[in-house]
Amino acid sequence: MALKYEIVPVTPFEQNCSLVWCDVTMSAAVVDPGGDLPKIQARIDALGLKLDKIILTHAHIDHAGAVGELSTSQNLPIEGPHKEDQFWIDMLPQQSQMFGFAPAQSFTPNRWLEQGDTVEIGQEILEV
Repeated sequence: MALKYEIVPVTPFEQNCSLVWCDVTMSAAVVDPGGDLPKIQARIDALGLKLDKIILTHAHIDHAGAVGELSTSQNLPIEGPHKEDQFWIDMLPQQSQMFGFAPAQSFTPNRWLEQGDTVEIGQEILEV
């Protein structure tokens, strides 16, 4: 039993979005889906993953630009970032315009993360 991962570069900034999954259950989280949802979904499908949640490290546009759309379209919970990033989440629509990204939605995470918290992916538990 182990966690597996794959990095999927997204957005014009080529930031590292990650797919992280439990190799037993194939339950997965997408970490920092900044954009390019069709590209991310293609990798999820190709790997045979069951996407269960979104994990967000911080709310700059290249990491969080597609979080609202993905969460809404697939009814996925959002874990993270830290509550002090609410300012950046609220500014996502303006950030997307400023940097020429696809329109981004603001959102409210289902769970804010603090240092030392844990997140579950399938049968695995990670400390953040």
